[in-house]
Amino acid sequence: MVDLMTKEGAALLESGAQPWNIYPRPQMRRGNWVNLNGMWDFTVTQWEHLPESYDRTIRVPFCTESALSGIGAHFPEDSGLTYRKRVSLPAGFNRGRVLLHIGAADQISAVYVNRIFLGGTGGGYQASCYDITEALADENEIIIQVRDDLTKTDLPYGKQTLKRGGMWYTPVSGIWQSVWLESVPETYIEKLNIENRGASVIISVEPALDGTVSVKDLGEFSLKNGSVTITPEKPHFWSPEDPYLYDFTLTAGADRIESYFAIRTLEIKKVGKYQRLCLNGKPYFFHGLLDQGYWPEGLLTPPSPQSYIDDILNMKKLGFNMLRKHIKVEMEEFYYQCDRLGMIVFQDMVNNGEYSYIRDTVLPTISLTYQKRGDRSLHRDELTQEMFLLGMEAMVKQLRNHPCICCWTIFNEGWGQFDADRVYEQFRALDDTRFIDTTSGWFRRKKTDLDSRHVYFRKVNLKAGDKPLFLSEFGGYSYKVAGHSFNPDETYGYGKFTEREPFVKAFTSLYMDQVVPNVRKGLCAAVYTQVSDVEDETNGLVTYDRAVEKLTPEEMLPIAQALKDAMEKSGCKTAGFAVK
Repeated sequence: MVDLMTKEGAALLESGAQPWNIYPRPQMRRGNWVNLNGMWDFTVTQWEHLPESYDRTIRVPFCTESALSGIGAHFPEDSGLTYRKRVSLPAGFNRGRVLLHIGAADQISAVYVNRIFLGGTGGGYQASCYDITEALADENEIIIQVRDDLTKTDLPYGKQTLKRGGMWYTPVSGIWQSVWLESVPETYIEKLNIENRGASVIISVEPALDGTVSVKDLGEFSLKNGSVTITPEKPHFWSPEDPYLYDFTLTAGADRIESYFAIRTLEIKKVGKYQRLCLNGKPYFFHGLLDQGYWPEGLLTPPSPQSYIDDILNMKKLGFNMLRKHIKVEMEEFYYQCDRLGMIVFQDMVNNGEYSYIRDTVLPTISLTYQKRGDRSLHRDELTQEMFLLGMEAMVKQLRNHPCICCWTIFNEGWGQFDADRVYEQFRALDDTRFIDTTSGWFRRKKTDLDSRHVYFRKVNLKAGDKPLFLSEFGGYSYKVAGHSFNPDETYGYGKFTEREPFVKAFTSLYMDQVVPNVRKGLCAAVYTQVSDVEDETNGLVTYDRAVEKLTPEEMLPIAQALKDAMEKSGCKTAGFAVK
């Protein structure tokens, strides 16, 4: 394998700077915080056994398998990956309570402060918070122990596997998102909820405190019993073409947070003969890419916040307005940048459950009849189902404030799928303000907002029914760029090209001759596979190290224009979809 490195990763290693030194929660900001990213003591021991000594160091927030962690190794399953940092709080830091935040640690974590156990979290992809006030001293020892076991499939694991290859990637173990402290008053805002309802926004907090919400350019509003509804007289709607955000400050007692909201509407309406996805009241074509969110030197963790910005802007430059975040939860900075820069996100849940290559991939790919089978016999283990539902609820609560997220995907290609109609109802109870794609690809059931199809190895020729038609995966053409590939010996993709010119010709033909005609037949959204190469997969529009862009704006923007024109010829005056 080749040791690829992005420019951000190389700069981090060269400078030795503290990684991820920005405030980790952009939509609920406080001024009193301490970044704990950087070098921690590290050792591997038995789970729930606290060592007396540490034999190495690790750079947080990068997983043990990554180059940026300084370790670059996977340890035996079920080991106790043990992190220690000694911390002295700045003078005047403690305002009443001190909270320890962990963005994500894969899979199960336990937290100790000064050898006092304070709790744990399971799941691998969700944030956790611990009140460590009562355990604090003048000098503090913070220990975070993490256990990871990919031989079991009850917890979400996404694209990770012990034997990487093809569309499965290097595993990620340990802490992989930011760790930080903040201090809050004795009574403080524990949760902030922002909900879009038409041209109104409902802001609420937990616990239900009284306070004041001051919105830039709109004025002050009273927060009563923890809630306020704001309806601007002339709302400035958010879209990829005009990603307008309303900044606000919320004050409740001695607590004060800074945040933002956006106003945008999502609905399904019949336009002409077909059901269409509408943004801000008008039909809109969601022109998207599958986004795995992997980097060569950090795996699930990008080297820096700039990595997110570069990916988003590069895809916007090519005319895309949507990313389907594929079975992964990013740092909140990603969603903030999508909010700020104007990139719609279709967010997948993270799969768990055992995977069968024949059942879940081969047979559905080659047989349209097999795709229609039910899911009552799939993944019947009660623990696996319970863990999926818990992870689903945690993800929605963690991410639902972000206006960029316009659609949720529950199950992808049958991976972990069970009783999809029932799960749809449970999901709708969590969030009824966005589109829900219950079964992306196949094994379709009755309850879903979208008719979601995956098309590989055959012509894109779809027929719209009574739901908006969504081509949720297609393409995946492999073009391997010499000197910028992770695996020189293996190549994974759907159609392989060794020269750029034939690749560009085939890519352009795929859209112009197949996708665009389907827009006139009811197609509302399409997701090409994918943003970047990932390990063996060389089907990205940029290489894994982000050094080479395989297509230019001059080649891509006519495709975006053709999609827009096809919408308008179908009687849809679009809500934007500007082509620059």
